[in-house]
Amino acid sequence: MPLATLDALDRKMLRLLRADGRMSNADLAAAIGLSPSACLRRLRLLEASGAIRGYTAILADPGPQSRTVVIVQITLEKQTEDAFNRFEAAVQQCPEVCECYLMTGASDYLIRVEARDAADYERIHKEQLSRMPGVARIHSAFAIRTVVRGTSPAWVEE
Repeated sequence: MPLATLDALDRKMLRLLRADGRMSNADLAAAIGLSPSACLRRLRLLEASGAIRGYTAILADPGPQSRTVVIVQITLEKQTEDAFNRFEAAVQQCPEVCECYLMTGASDYLIRVEARDAADYERIHKEQLSRMPGVARIHSAFAIRTVVRGTSPAWVEE
């Protein structure tokens, strides 16, 4: 089911599950005004269609021992389909990469990396990022602190 075809009940279900992924089916059904069986059918359709890709736990910030977040811009030597495919296959194998986006603008990719500290990021940079196929330039910026970390995209509210 393409996200564009979600109706108001689907969006409400997604919004509720983003706030509490462990919500019981009975509570979810009551919150959206459906029977538990109808709610479960809808939920399974959202999962099967890929609208819900999985469930996860949001961990508490461990404070001073927290991971260092580094935002990395990668520019490739060539902007061809083969170059993109090779880079994307490699970046998916890097466990420290939390997010990777193909971008418009000055760089080709924006990556969020989590490292233990600056020395650990240096290792990731030297041993992994700079060795990925087609990398021409790496620009890194260290996050000072998290200001906003959302759980619900705006389109769920529509």
